[in-house]
Amino acid sequence: MIAVAAILVLIVGPLLLASAGWFRTRTEPVTPVVAWDTRLTLLSVLLYTLAFNLVFFVQELFLVLPKAFTPGLQPTLFHNNHRWEGEHALAGLFQGTGALATFMLGLGCLFLLRRGVGRATPPRLFLIWLAYCGVFMALPQVVVGALSSGSDVGMAMDYFWLSANAKNIAALLALAAIPLFARQFSRHLLGLASQPAQLASAGACSRFIFQTATVPALVAIVLILPFRVPREWIEVLFLPVIVAGVGMFWIQSGAWRLRTVKATGLPVAIPLAYPLGAAIVLLLVFQLLLRPGIPFF
Repeated sequence: MIAVAAILVLIVGPLLLASAGWFRTRTEPVTPVVAWDTRLTLLSVLLYTLAFNLVFFVQELFLVLPKAFTPGLQPTLFHNNHRWEGEHALAGLFQGTGALATFMLGLGCLFLLRRGVGRATPPRLFLIWLAYCGVFMALPQVVVGALSSGSDVGMAMDYFWLSANAKNIAALLALAAIPLFARQFSRHLLGLASQPAQLASAGACSRFIFQTATVPALVAIVLILPFRVPREWIEVLFLPVIVAGVGMFWIQSGAWRLRTVKATGLPVAIPLAYPLGAAIVLLLVFQLLLRPGIPFF
């Protein structure tokens, strides 16, 4: 049942929505096409790369910290994982704290966005990507946890002795939340437009999301890989692909519907060298400091 629901929510739903948008744009009057803002696209790529890796670090840190304060457990934090030695009844429960931490981080960033924090485009976009990665790094783990007791969230579910029906309900709720959150992120992303012409039609909204979010999220997958190696390639690729795909498919498919969003963004003014430098520094931290492992005991 969960597998069928996942296919419906993650594939069929966005495809139907995108098809409706395609028919809608065909009937629209022709409007001038605004030139592609490559500077905004490149900024988005770099900020997504930073946000993903910072959120992943938060996830692993909060998988380690509860174990560090648990007698009998000796956890070690790495750049792409964590491990622990010893046994304790709470170890399974603490496998769910990472997803909980990223989800709460995502909600916190969404709250800041709704409060209007970060009016300039770079901080707003960074908050959007932090919120996006926090939410969409957590929700798929609930679905996987319902299907696999060996996954992080699956272990936490087993700690609570959740029945198969309870796990299915949790997974269905997580799947149902995906399009709802995607709609919120679409609004925030469209609000980055600096010209009304960028949102003048359904097609224009879809183009802006494609240039500002979809392309950057996909390109950033390549930039994220050096942060995660060495490890089995399925482990290196799986999470970045899932996080980018699960949310962006819905965001891109439904962008055409949000015609009431106003263009309140500002042109990108900061040099791209700043976020690029930050990404390089973070990569060095991951590979030189975290890769050997930091023991928390």
